[in-house]
Amino acid sequence: MKAATAGVEEREVAAPATTKPRVVMLSSTDYMGGASRSAYRLHEGLRRLGCESRMFVGAKVRSDADVQMYQPSTAMPVRLARTLRHLRLQHEAKKYGRTTPFESTSYSDDRTRWNADPMGQIPRADVVHMHWVGGFVDYGAFFWWLPRTMPLVMTLHDMANFTGGCCFDLGCGKFTGECGACPQLGSHDDRDLARRVWRRKRGFYERLRPERVRIVAPCGWIAKEAKGSALLGRFDCRVIPNGLDTNAFQPRERRASRELVGIPMDATVVLFLADNINMYRKGFHVLAKALQQLEATRPVFLLSLGKDPTPELARFKHAHFDDITNDRTLSFVYSAADVFVLPSLADNLPNTAMEAIACGTPVAAFDTGGVADMVRPGVTGFLAPSGDAAKLKEAMVELLDHPGMRAEMSENCRRIALAEYDSAIQAKRYIELYGELCAA
Repeated sequence: MKAATAGVEEREVAAPATTKPRVVMLSSTDYMGGASRSAYRLHEGLRRLGCESRMFVGAKVRSDADVQMYQPSTAMPVRLARTLRHLRLQHEAKKYGRTTPFESTSYSDDRTRWNADPMGQIPRADVVHMHWVGGFVDYGAFFWWLPRTMPLVMTLHDMANFTGGCCFDLGCGKFTGECGACPQLGSHDDRDLARRVWRRKRGFYERLRPERVRIVAPCGWIAKEAKGSALLGRFDCRVIPNGLDTNAFQPRERRASRELVGIPMDATVVLFLADNINMYRKGFHVLAKALQQLEATRPVFLLSLGKDPTPELARFKHAHFDDITNDRTLSFVYSAADVFVLPSLADNLPNTAMEAIACGTPVAAFDTGGVADMVRPGVTGFLAPSGDAAKLKEAMVELLDHPGMRAEMSENCRRIALAEYDSAIQAKRYIELYGELCAA
């Protein structure tokens, strides 16, 4: 065995096929935002199947001892370098703060102020699994540190791994070339920040050995986008849907759910949920239009959940809750609703739709990204063309007006969640993938 390299062992001999490899998962946080929740749920699923999984994160909110948080160096030279780098990154990004359109999605630079400092703290492992690491892992430092023989798994929680930094390109398509003149930065310069980020990523990825890398897409849509990209197209890409604990997320008794949430038993409840409710791509503004198009005589109770309160809709009774991190409690919120509405204008395989389905709540959603993998028309809900408020209203009405159909869909939702999205199924597929890489 060769000497360990900065915490991760570079091995000459693969572990036996019967041995579950040690995995370290890199993530910006352990449970803040959809990507980190997905990563943590996989971590839990792996541990339940006996796989030695640890998470290495930039910010930690859970008490899990197997989640290790990066501790910034207090050495004066490192602190000074960190401050100077942070100022430089701020200066480069400042010009785009004036031009970035309101409709843009999140943007992620490949560089961070932490530079190489976190690399020495990464736990030992046989496989490195990269999740969403924006603002935490510096690409240049990471790929310089990564041993050439170390298996790398990269899960695509959005498009940022193969674009010039945008998390969703909103149909731009420039990631199939070199990016540049980025519409999400409001830029008309071919040599802008997006082009520079794209070119740096190309340099990092070109040094990777394809047989040691696996790209994992949670849905067919993002797998297709990645394979068509100029950055990740040469790597093997597998589709493994995200998973969740179907014991925590399960249908709850209706009366108990509504009493817990504080909603009348006879109310017609439409649920909207998002980490950042006022983010444009989450589409609450389109849902508001759809609700306003309902007949004045139709009583609807709007239930919303997220960090930011929704704007007031005077016509409707409305209850709002801040972020709920306990999955079991969240299952009562889903179970209190008649319909879950997902008006996202850009998304991958959203946790919210999966959670609703696991709780037996039919979904009305826009047909975008990987949403159609879960929201199957006439089976688990209905789809509307992306951004079309009138069609979204029709999808909601179809569900609200047919309680018998909703009951049948509720059974379909639960059956599909158990068969396709249980965390044990996801974890088993990842363990097989890790073993395949270690044996290569």
